[in-house]
Amino acid sequence: MQGVGRIGAVVSEGCRRALAWLIGGGLLWVARAATGVRPLWQGTVPRAVQRVYFANHGSHGDFVMIWACLPSVLRRATRPVAGQDYWLASGLRHFVASRVFRALLINRHPQPGEPSPVDQMAQTLADGDSLIIFPEGTRNTGESPLLPFKSGLYHLAQQHPDAELVPVWIDNIRRVIPKGEWIPVPMICTVSFGEPLVRQPLETKDAFLARAREAVLALRPAESR
Repeated sequence: MQGVGRIGAVVSEGCRRALAWLIGGGLLWVARAATGVRPLWQGTVPRAVQRVYFANHGSHGDFVMIWACLPSVLRRATRPVAGQDYWLASGLRHFVASRVFRALLINRHPQPGEPSPVDQMAQTLADGDSLIIFPEGTRNTGESPLLPFKSGLYHLAQQHPDAELVPVWIDNIRRVIPKGEWIPVPMICTVSFGEPLVRQPLETKDAFLARAREAVLALRPAESR
């Protein structure tokens, strides 16, 4: 009976992998077909090195746009950071986040004794993966193009200085996936990747975060300003 159970577990795991592959392919097709998303590698090129992609955040679909722009070999090594509160709200969301995107699901408000989001991200980098993060800390639904950055990016730069910090601007995403909607509105979306940011010696946290924010804003297309 134990042998039967092990076979069943293997078959079940195989089915999950197949389903994740199918869903991933479907989401990739939808992202490209519905939004026409295209990458603009303005200050760097896609390379198989460890990176922290840090971007503006206006929609739940943001990391999907970045993910869709990466070559497949980089997608497999890059984990988007996302909030547990949203992605654990249903079994389907949890499956998509954990099995399709390999997302690092964080508790935004950890209890005493639980690892902080920065600790979890640092451990993921220590394990060798790259990250997609949104330093604003929440979706920006206001008029400002970019909210002030939280301190997590600074701490990651301190703890993992060899990881490249790549600024990213996602354009048109709010109109592609309006707030509260799941179905994309057909519209061209661009994802601009800038030159990796290097933390300067003796640079203060506030100065670094301000410079990182400006690096993202500098990628914003002129027609969107």
